[in-house]
Amino acid sequence: MVEFDDTFRQHLRELFVWRRDVRRFRSDPLPEGAIERLIETACLSPSVGLSQPWRFVTVDDAARRRAVTDDFKACNADALNCYFGDRAARYATLKLSGLDQAPGHLAVFADKASSIGHGLGRATMPETTEYSVVAAITAMWLSARADGIGIGWVSILSPDRIHAILDVPHSWKFIAYLCIGYPEAECDRPELEQAKWEHRRGADEFTLRR
Repeated sequence: MVEFDDTFRQHLRELFVWRRDVRRFRSDPLPEGAIERLIETACLSPSVGLSQPWRFVTVDDAARRRAVTDDFKACNADALNCYFGDRAARYATLKLSGLDQAPGHLAVFADKASSIGHGLGRATMPETTEYSVVAAITAMWLSARADGIGIGWVSILSPDRIHAILDVPHSWKFIAYLCIGYPEAECDRPELEQAKWEHRRGADEFTLRR
C-alpha cells in the first residue's frame, strides 16, 4: 500500500490552490507529447461503471481553430447582451478565452452511446456519464498545473456548431473546449475574483447537515 505523508498532502493542497482557469498564455510551444501525457492522466480518472466515456479531439487544423474562435466571438456577443448597466460594462472588459494565444486546443466529449461498462450505474442517473468526463478534465487540469502548464476551459460556445466544426459522432456530447499552454503569470486567486466579478466563498456556505 502506498502511503502519502504530511508534506505530500500539503503540496497537494497547494496544487489545488494554485490551479487557475487560464486565459492569458505565452507563445512558447508545448513539449512534444505534452497533451498526450495529459490525456493519459485524465484516463486514470474514475468513471461510472468503468464506462470511460471521455473522448478527446486535439484541434490542430488552423481553419477549424478559426471557426471555433469565430463561434466564441458570436456567442460572447450574445452573452454580453444578457447583461445591463455596470454589469454589462464589466463583462465587456473580461478576457474569457485564450483561443488566439494558446498553443494547444483540445475538445472533450462524452460518448453517450458507448457500451463500455454495460450501463452499470447509469439507469437511474444517466448524467453520470457527463460527470465522469468532468472528473477526467479536473484530473488533467491538476496534472497540467503540476507541470507548469495552464488550462483554460472555454464554455461560451455553441455545442451544435462545435460538433459541426470538428465533425464528431452524433452520440458524443460536447463537454469542454480547453486551451492549453504556459500561462503568462501565476496567481493563487481566480482571475474573475481579481476582476471583482465574483469572490470565492467559504465551504460553510455550501454545506448542510441533516
